[in-house]
Amino acid sequence: MKRKIVEIDQEKCDGCGLCVPSCAEGAIKIINGKAVLAADNLCDGLGACLGECPRDAIRIIEREAEAFDENAVAAVSARHAAGSVAGAHHGNYAAGHHGGGCPGSRLMTRQAPAAQTAGEESGSRQSRLGQWPVQLSLVPVDAPFFENADLLIAADCVPFAYADFHKDFLAGKALLIGCPKLDDNQYYTGKLTDILRKSSVRSVTVVRMEVPCCGGIEVAAKTALAASGRNIPLNVVTIAVDGTIR
Repeated sequence: MKRKIVEIDQEKCDGCGLCVPSCAEGAIKIINGKAVLAADNLCDGLGACLGECPRDAIRIIEREAEAFDENAVAAVSARHAAGSVAGAHHGNYAAGHHGGGCPGSRLMTRQAPAAQTAGEESGSRQSRLGQWPVQLSLVPVDAPFFENADLLIAADCVPFAYADFHKDFLAGKALLIGCPKLDDNQYYTGKLTDILRKSSVRSVTVVRMEVPCCGGIEVAAKTALAASGRNIPLNVVTIAVDGTIR
């Protein structure tokens, strides 16, 4: 039958994963770093995912396609739920496994050290935070700490996953944190653009998690930097859920 269905431009897609959680039917997943339509019968053709793509890589077309199947959607959701529970019990996170829903929301556990290891510093460590507030939605665009600053933009899960965040990333930098999955990434992009235009920021470092939906904060920073018209060095660091640098 001929009907409306999602089409994803593989040339435009950068694999940020923002479209994945926006598709309640689980019709979109990330494969080899690109968003793809998992199956025609999982897509209802309504386009809830369109507004989430910062690269304008998704559109609705009309073509021959299998009919939308609510039972197939329910089966995918059931498999995803079962896989999440199994992953939580076994402590696994498979970066290459992407079913319906956001891979960054899957349950997991890992065996964290119960105490300090030999050679690790004892006692409390000194904070390297030099400003307040830090949340991107709360920081004024013309905050004085942006002047001649090296700007650190961090996904808000990073300091919990990476133990030496203060020492290795935050020291000497102005900080902005945010979550592109829970907040409006277009708002982030616009505000970052204003900050970069109005300040004398010298460099930008983005520290994000490895999960696909976290790519939105990287996209926001890159888009804002391009829109600002400034030639500022940009460095992107990706942190795995086990706390290692990818």
